[in-house]
Amino acid sequence: MRFSQFFIRRPVFAIVLSILITLVGAVSAMRLPISEFPEIVPPTVTVKASYPGASAQEIADTVAAPIEQEINGVDGMLYMSSQSVGDGKLTISVVFKPGTDIEQAQSLVQNRVAVAEARLPDAVRRLGLAVKKASPDQLMVVLFDSPKGTRDQQYISNFIGTAVKDQLARIEGVGDIYTRGARDFSMRIWLDPARVASLGLSAPEVIAAVRQANSQVAAGVLNQPPSGSDGAYQVQVQAQSRLRDVAEFEAIIVAAHADGGVVRLRDVARVEMGAQDYAESGFVDNRTAIALSISLLPGSNALATGDRVLALLAKMEADFPQDVAYHAYYNPTEFIRSSIDKVRDTIFEAALLVCLAMLLFLGSWRAAIIPILAIPVSLVGTFTVLAAMGYSLNTLSLFGLVLAIGIVVDDAIVVVENVERHMEDGMSPVAAAQRSMNEVGFALVAIALVLVAVFVPTAFIDGISGMFYRQFAVTIAASTVISALVSLTLSPALAALLLKPQHDANSLGARWMAIFNRGFSRLTGGYVQLTGRILSRRWLMLPAYLVLAGLTLWRLDATPRGFVPQLDRGYAIVSIQLPAGSTLARTSAVVQDVTARLMSHPGVAHTAAFVGTDGATFTSAPNTAVIFTMFKDFGARASSGLDGPAMLGALRGKLAPISAARVMVIPPPSVRGIGTGGGFKLMLRDTGGLGPQALQAAARGIAEEAGKLPSVTGAFTPFNAMSPQIKVELDSTRAEYLGVPPLRINETLQSYLAPVFVNDMNLMGRVWRVTAQADAPYRRSVADLAALKTRTASGDMVPLGSVATFSEGTAPFRVPRYNLYPAAEIQGSTRPGYSTGQTIAAMEELLKARLPAGFDYEWTELALQEKHAGASTGMVLGLAVLLVYLLLAALFESWLLPLSVVLIVPSCVLATLIGVSWRGLDNNVLTQISIVVLIGLAAKNAILIVEFARQAMAAGADARAAAIAAARTRLRPILMTSLAFLLGAIPLMLSSGAGAEMRQSMGTAVFAGMLGVTLSGLLFTPLFFTLLSRRRAAPATHTVALGEAA
Repeated sequence: MRFSQFFIRRPVFAIVLSILITLVGAVSAMRLPISEFPEIVPPTVTVKASYPGASAQEIADTVAAPIEQEINGVDGMLYMSSQSVGDGKLTISVVFKPGTDIEQAQSLVQNRVAVAEARLPDAVRRLGLAVKKASPDQLMVVLFDSPKGTRDQQYISNFIGTAVKDQLARIEGVGDIYTRGARDFSMRIWLDPARVASLGLSAPEVIAAVRQANSQVAAGVLNQPPSGSDGAYQVQVQAQSRLRDVAEFEAIIVAAHADGGVVRLRDVARVEMGAQDYAESGFVDNRTAIALSISLLPGSNALATGDRVLALLAKMEADFPQDVAYHAYYNPTEFIRSSIDKVRDTIFEAALLVCLAMLLFLGSWRAAIIPILAIPVSLVGTFTVLAAMGYSLNTLSLFGLVLAIGIVVDDAIVVVENVERHMEDGMSPVAAAQRSMNEVGFALVAIALVLVAVFVPTAFIDGISGMFYRQFAVTIAASTVISALVSLTLSPALAALLLKPQHDANSLGARWMAIFNRGFSRLTGGYVQLTGRILSRRWLMLPAYLVLAGLTLWRLDATPRGFVPQLDRGYAIVSIQLPAGSTLARTSAVVQDVTARLMSHPGVAHTAAFVGTDGATFTSAPNTAVIFTMFKDFGARASSGLDGPAMLGALRGKLAPISAARVMVIPPPSVRGIGTGGGFKLMLRDTGGLGPQALQAAARGIAEEAGKLPSVTGAFTPFNAMSPQIKVELDSTRAEYLGVPPLRINETLQSYLAPVFVNDMNLMGRVWRVTAQADAPYRRSVADLAALKTRTASGDMVPLGSVATFSEGTAPFRVPRYNLYPAAEIQGSTRPGYSTGQTIAAMEELLKARLPAGFDYEWTELALQEKHAGASTGMVLGLAVLLVYLLLAALFESWLLPLSVVLIVPSCVLATLIGVSWRGLDNNVLTQISIVVLIGLAAKNAILIVEFARQAMAAGADARAAAIAAARTRLRPILMTSLAFLLGAIPLMLSSGAGAEMRQSMGTAVFAGMLGVTLSGLLFTPLFFTLLSRRRAAPATHTVALGEAA
């Protein structure tokens, strides 16, 4: 090969080229962002609105529905969901297909929301709608508490809101920051309805007076041109500004009488600097706390951002008020760091094992150093390609580098082994190197092209699985191409420079090689004899191959399918639901009990509880709570056998006796940022308009039946349509007689019961809300409602009970919608021993049999991504095999010979599936990526045999003799390269600690598959070559010309 001859004659040039590749790669590696996964989380845009005092159904009907109808069908939308909650909050999440430009998506949603805005209630428009890019990847949760209990929740909340949160928001890489358990300042006006009515006032009149008194007016300027005077100065006129403290608000005049008397706000209300919201409380290890939930900005370095957050907190801690402390107990970056570190350790372990194997096989450091040097050059050079493609350094790219170790040494091994073989025949190192490159140069180029070609179909995969494939594909393909370049430049140059014709017969290396060669010669002899017998009985071997192909199809169907392994992330989500309508105080008491039970488990380190937050949906409800339960580190739990599944089972057992609430232990999401918890989730949609009670009955029925399935555990629905509700029925005749219009009744109810946003006030350089509401003693019962008074047309005050009746009923406190229809979530986990694919299939069978008329269902979150991925897997494998075949047909100039290579594929698939089944794993996306890699490796081994057999036939040998000669010549490099790859996979297969589930899945798949590739390739490739090769030898110039041209 002329290309390689240049570098054999100029070894310094080859060395410099490799040094440059390594240097550029090292610089690129320092610039790569570090994350757990690529940017696989689908882009999400949220629309948030507030409608204080409205019920969940009212919000869903009057706010969510019109906005959703406008947004529906926006370009790139994957699905849309919304949560309308009885605390007056609405959140609409528009999830887009992976790869969608988030900036453009936000702009499109914003435009459609603007169209719908005119149809929304005035109160919603006054408070405004927020359209934001969502940051679903939670970086960490920082908890602030008062260890000695001297600071209350409001003090802590406003301290971190004014002194901490803003500084954290300015950190590079930080996205949104949400305060849980917040008690933001608000000037609270607690109305006394009896006093208001006794003084001849109504609540709307009091609120209007406050709004007018607390107004800001731009008064203007004296002597502003044109003034028509010669005044020397322009003077700004400052009118009365917004009020600033409780005393000023108390002094507001809400009414004036003809006799000169006035009614001030303090006469009809209690005024205090309170909190804007009391709907959520936070606890850390059962101590009152406030939490900052910090999200990662898409594309940012998670580890670096986390480090910057913790560094700033440590710096600010010295200025914290006395008895205020922070804790970063929930910190996923620790898992990411540990997982990345584990994979890095695996890379070094794999490299060490491969280096030892090279030394043992080649017998001298001079020979071993050549393939060993290919490892850093190829791997470090790959970072340049990753940086150019805009990828990150994550577990998938590092997995690719682990497997690449076994691949990149292959080419160099082929070169070194061939050079030494010719040197044993008496050739000089330079001549042997030149001869070897003419023989193997074409095969090396073909192998590189095949390994790259198998990943081309991944470009056609959509969704998350496509992101997984492409990240891995680029890593493997880049390292393979660089390895091929090294094998054509540096390896032959070093072989000519370092290898010596004779070894000292008394040296340790020489004695070892003598022993090794004798043993390998006997192995080679046995293999050649076996190959001869196979070729003599080739018509008996074909049925055996067909049996293997049939077993492959059977295992493909029988092996459980999954998507991403459920990881032990070091924490669990405990969701608590009390009976509908339970108060926050009652829920807090249950949380204290649950927390105490959790903390008594030896594997639990800390808890962070949020009362008023539903752990299944992360929406607000007073009868719900969520507890993030942080486990002790992996090392501390490993000695007790407390891995993730064991911890989940143990916690479920501890919490099972609790009868005051329904307590669910939910695993965390397999992929951070996709979903609120692990396991599966589907949305049961009320397409027939049957109502919330029917939807609840259907959802609970399906969840109950799902719990009986052998593959499902913890099935439940968080949807509840039975929250207590007071329905106000207007007596139209009586109201008309008294002159009380319906609007006035509604205004009275809203003014007293809903936290009414009056306007804003300024304090400490910030803007806070002024909020009016009836004081607590006047809004506790139906009797309190009936006693509220409103004004008649004649000016008299009459109680609402005289014009309306009040009846008790039930309604949902939270109304979820999914793709335009009311919906209910059904969630659950996969029982150990089953795969998520089995669970999804079982649920679909159940829904097909038991789903009532008027309802349908749609998968969502990670289950939806798994469904999308399953549809493309077969296409990817089929296209990979087809591309390998077409590429080899072009290289070999034959339609038949490539079949001798690709027919090895079924055996590698079978071996892979047997391996993962033996370890109790499933056929997930990592297994499928492994199979794609193994298709290329199967072709690589076969190419080594077929190419040498073609050369033998070109020299005049018949097909049988050529196949046996090629098998004998190529046995050693095939076993060496296969052993290198297997050794590189062992650390993955046997790994432990953070992220071990993914490493074990991939390591097992490639190890088992490579065993199958090696054994079946050595046995069947000579057979297929003999059956498929033409009787007449190909022209000798064909191979030489291709080799030299390459």
